[in-house]
Amino acid sequence: MQGMEILFVILLLIFILTYNKTIDFKKFIIDNNKFFELLKEDNYEFLVYSKYGENVDVNLLFQKRITNALTVALVFMVLFMGKFSALNFVIVIVVFYGMYKLPYIQLNSFYKKHLHQIDLMLPYYLKGLEILIQHYTVPVALARSINDAPSVFKPGLKKMIERINSGDSTVDPYMEFANTYPVRDSMRMMRLLYRLGIGSQERKQDRLMMFSRSVSNLQNKAREVKYKERLDRMEGKTMTMLISTGIGVMLILLIAMMNMFGSV
Repeated sequence: MQGMEILFVILLLIFILTYNKTIDFKKFIIDNNKFFELLKEDNYEFLVYSKYGENVDVNLLFQKRITNALTVALVFMVLFMGKFSALNFVIVIVVFYGMYKLPYIQLNSFYKKHLHQIDLMLPYYLKGLEILIQHYTVPVALARSINDAPSVFKPGLKKMIERINSGDSTVDPYMEFANTYPVRDSMRMMRLLYRLGIGSQERKQDRLMMFSRSVSNLQNKAREVKYKERLDRMEGKTMTMLISTGIGVMLILLIAMMNMFGSV
């Protein structure tokens, strides 16, 4: 019991010192930003933007992530005070790393769960892009499409446009976008889009027709999926209603039979 009281006093002291800015975790993180940046995952910013949109402050979220991990690690260090060993030190490091990785795992899980939604959005984005390509070059059309694109596509689009504008004339920027959004036919559509940007104007018209047909096929598939999902939801609700009604009727019959036998 005495150990718990000491722990409570230490935690209270840490809270007071933090509240009074005597211990400033934020300043500590800013001062050691270069070290903590090494821990940041390559796709962390993309995942944050995918979930929260473009207006979110990625650096602030990252600082909060580090602060929470350090706080939990510090609590464990206090728990081990007086009997600190190499094993306990390893445990503290593992706890820090686990708490640090948890938000990233949650972001990654959120993104994977929404790949189906992304799959349904992509054909409609490509349709708008197709209209722009009729009037502009592919890189210009991509740049102009950003404002009206679904927010989840914007980080990937900006990265692709940056690589194209920096002089990368290969298919790699398009393939990177397809790998970022690994949904149905994304690889094939990005290859078609790349081919649209090369060759003569006559070839462009032929490729644009092929691209348009492919987009229309994707839209039809997306409509079929949406229609099937709507039917499945309706069937599920109907089945639930039938089961609930059946159980209700059986309960009424059972109560009626019990009353009948009780009155005999």
